[in-house]
Amino acid sequence: MSTYGVAAILGVIEGLTEFLPVSSTGHLIIFVDMLGFEGPPGKTFEVMIQLGAILALIVLYFRKLLSTVLGLPTDPAARRFAASIVIAFLPAAVLGAGLHGFIKSVLFSPVVVAIALIVGGLVILAVEQMQQRVRFTEADQIPLGASFLIGLGQTLALIPGVSRSGATIIAGLLLGLERRAAAEFSFFLSIPTMTGAFVFDAYKNRHELSFSDAGVIGAGFVAAFIAALLVVKPFLSIVSRIGFSPFAYYRVALGVFVLTLAFLNR
Repeated sequence: MSTYGVAAILGVIEGLTEFLPVSSTGHLIIFVDMLGFEGPPGKTFEVMIQLGAILALIVLYFRKLLSTVLGLPTDPAARRFAASIVIAFLPAAVLGAGLHGFIKSVLFSPVVVAIALIVGGLVILAVEQMQQRVRFTEADQIPLGASFLIGLGQTLALIPGVSRSGATIIAGLLLGLERRAAAEFSFFLSIPTMTGAFVFDAYKNRHELSFSDAGVIGAGFVAAFIAALLVVKPFLSIVSRIGFSPFAYYRVALGVFVLTLAFLNR
């Protein structure tokens, strides 16, 4: 299969998993290794195609985002919502910038991802069994203190396999968010988080990138955009009806499978 074909497959995997609590980065690490994909240097491909999924989210929630931006000068609710996203974004931004080199060089491995998938899946199952009192039914109702705590939860996702969406959703559930509200707040938080990761990674690898990388990145970007566009609404429907347990079982099964492969290939 051509490099462009593999890039498109990886883009579909990214788009399908970015907003699910199953770790898109973990999936990319696993499948990049399995498919023997050799893309742009420094894991830049994996970070850059995530922006395709973020663009899909912007399209799906364009009216909400636009109303928030236009309401900033006059609407206190819009300002509070924007502030809650910024506050939740800051912890991961600071830690991610400081630990960037360590994360890329040490933690980007299938075994780390597999262990994180299993542990994260068990945590999701445990939280789903708890009887949480719902305090907030909308993503823009979250107070600033709770937003900061969700942001702290997001820092755990610096470990590949934990899942950025999974960490923020679980933190939201523990703080009293309704399932759909927790998922949607995670969506909105992903916009500055993943855009920041893209800009930072592109800057760090600016001397190693070349124009010849654009086609491969573009193939993955477009595929991620289309896949994410198709998966977000069905995901919210599943979450509203049956919760997050199916994704937890999937995480554990995939983690066990990857660990088994790693053991057999030693």
